[in-house]
Amino acid sequence: MSKEIERRLERTALIPVLRASSAEVAHGLVDAMVAGGVEVLEVTMTVPGAIAILRELKQDFGDRILLGSGTVTTVADCEATIEAGAEFVVSPSLHLDVIAATKRAGKLSIPGALTPTEVMTAWRAGADYVKVFPCSALGGASYLKALKAPFPEIRLIPTGGVTLTTAADFLHAGASALGVGTDLVNPAAIIKGEAQTITETARRYLQVIAQARVPVS
Repeated sequence: MSKEIERRLERTALIPVLRASSAEVAHGLVDAMVAGGVEVLEVTMTVPGAIAILRELKQDFGDRILLGSGTVTTVADCEATIEAGAEFVVSPSLHLDVIAATKRAGKLSIPGALTPTEVMTAWRAGADYVKVFPCSALGGASYLKALKAPFPEIRLIPTGGVTLTTAADFLHAGASALGVGTDLVNPAAIIKGEAQTITETARRYLQVIAQARVPVS
């Protein structure tokens, strides 16, 4: 099962990171992104009622969306989000107990790391991918490329600083997928009744990803 989740995550390569001030805004964001072709979604624990939202999204969309949980820093939250429907668990930092709990449940583990030592520690602990966060703070795509040089086998997902302008650079630097925040997941657009802008941005991200993967002849 985890291999199929991996294939789906890497095929899409776009992981919107859902942050919102309310469940209503969260659902509006998801609807707008799905309309734009989004198939993978990370629901962070900072969203009010995150567990309930995960359950609702699982019920509403079933297998149409590959759901994950984000900002998970405790085993209790890890287990609760998996029970609610999360197929992958993302952390902003490195928590070995969360990695272990995720793997016991047969789900994908994506812990956060920044330094080479943290990245390797996460990988050796059983991480399926390592979230490089905040990637922009150390140079963005150039830093990711520098990490991939000694660690070509480690699958990295940059988060922080990924935009429509930088997405292709991150993929060319070796990113397995992209964690995208407010450049796509824009709560203000929902509040202002401009959901279509999110839908269009999602489509543009998927176009950029597809183009970046075209082999150079």
